[in-house]
Amino acid sequence: MNATGRKRIGLWSLLVVLTVLFGCGRKDESTPKKKGGYASIIIAGSTSVQPFAEKLAEIYMVKNPNTVVNVQGGGSTAGIRAAQTGIANIGTSSRNLHPEEKGLFEIPIAFDGIAVIVNPKNSLRNLSTETLRAIYAGKILSWETLTGVKHRITTITREEGSGTRGAFEELVMEKLEIDPGCIVQDSNGAVRELVATDPYAIGYISLGLVNKQVRAVALDGVAPSVKAVKEKRYRFFRPFLFLTRKKPAGLPLHFICFVLSDEGQRILAKEGLIPASIIHGESDLCRQQTSKEKKN
Repeated sequence: MNATGRKRIGLWSLLVVLTVLFGCGRKDESTPKKKGGYASIIIAGSTSVQPFAEKLAEIYMVKNPNTVVNVQGGGSTAGIRAAQTGIANIGTSSRNLHPEEKGLFEIPIAFDGIAVIVNPKNSLRNLSTETLRAIYAGKILSWETLTGVKHRITTITREEGSGTRGAFEELVMEKLEIDPGCIVQDSNGAVRELVATDPYAIGYISLGLVNKQVRAVALDGVAPSVKAVKEKRYRFFRPFLFLTRKKPAGLPLHFICFVLSDEGQRILAKEGLIPASIIHGESDLCRQQTSKEKKN
């Protein structure tokens, strides 16, 4: 089966599962579904956003014990579709929307650098964008020209439909396609694990998920870091988006405003992301919500 076929199956599998579990969309997706006396909302999409959304959801549910926040993966494309159809209250994406996907209400919650990683045993410290592009296009196949080691490069990529892959293609590959011979993984964590166990591997993951198992490589002489992204010296970064079919209200808005609050943004910063508040300031959406709550 080709990559396009796998992408379609993955997308529709998520949509089918969500439809079976939660119904075929809503007339008003801002209205939370009651579940055993609890108000619940569904968040679905980017596997890059998923672990951060899960952490935020756990803290939110402790603060709001009568609510259930169900976080699903599936990829950015699936998250966009889930928001468009109303299958999810909130869709998530780790890439900018394509022109044909516009029309959704977009809420940036954070920004994330994309880090190129190698095994700690690898002596590689820096790559040019041009060389990185050639590796992923299948034009450079051996480490010999890069580190002097005569061994084939194990090149690892994300699946089609992944926001991480979409951002990598946009920021690095330009018009070249990723070599179909690359090993494909369906999450940042899986990419990291493969690189951690293979001294000849190279991959790319969310900057916030880099740990001691792997080492991030400088690109064009700039090491990936939150500071470098903030200062726009490191240009390989993408948005983390919450998406709703229309302007959010009710429980989805309450959760979104928790994520955009000082507390929510501190949580994301602690996890290695760049808070959206640093780039955009206070959210007008949540400023209005706070004013309403104070009046009530």
